[in-house]
Amino acid sequence: MHQPRELNTKIYSLGALQQEVNMLKEQGKKIVFTNGCFDILHRGHVQLLQEARSLGDVLVVAVNSDSSVRALKGAARPVTPQQQRAEIMASLEHVDYVVIFNELDPLQVITALQPQVLVKGGDWAVDSVVGRDVVENAGGTVHTLPLRQGASTSAIIKKIITQYGH
Repeated sequence: MHQPRELNTKIYSLGALQQEVNMLKEQGKKIVFTNGCFDILHRGHVQLLQEARSLGDVLVVAVNSDSSVRALKGAARPVTPQQQRAEIMASLEHVDYVVIFNELDPLQVITALQPQVLVKGGDWAVDSVVGRDVVENAGGTVHTLPLRQGASTSAIIKKIITQYGH
């Protein structure tokens, strides 16, 4: 019977994750990277992560910190605190490693990890994906995966407010 890893063993600081990723690359593993707020997990997130993982051997997910989510999405967000969002990501079988980052974009994390594959949702044009140049200049690839209709954290929040009032 498969023994699941403890959630927190998948959550790393950037420095520790950089060492781990370097070791995995030495073993010939292809590192896939994606990032996001992942405030309220929905099927669009899960499908993106599943498809991203299929593009390599190891999936690293960078989760925006609470302060970066507020700066990007407004004062009412995030709904779910960063540690809980990281633990939810870590609980998913397709996710191998999780790191929380404070910046508005993941460029520092991408530069440190140098993944061979960079993945974003289809709401991003490939030429506007943050870190694209870093990955492509190192010989890697960038993919945008189709969005799932009706799968949106903002839409879920609006529906909750509409149906349950405020």
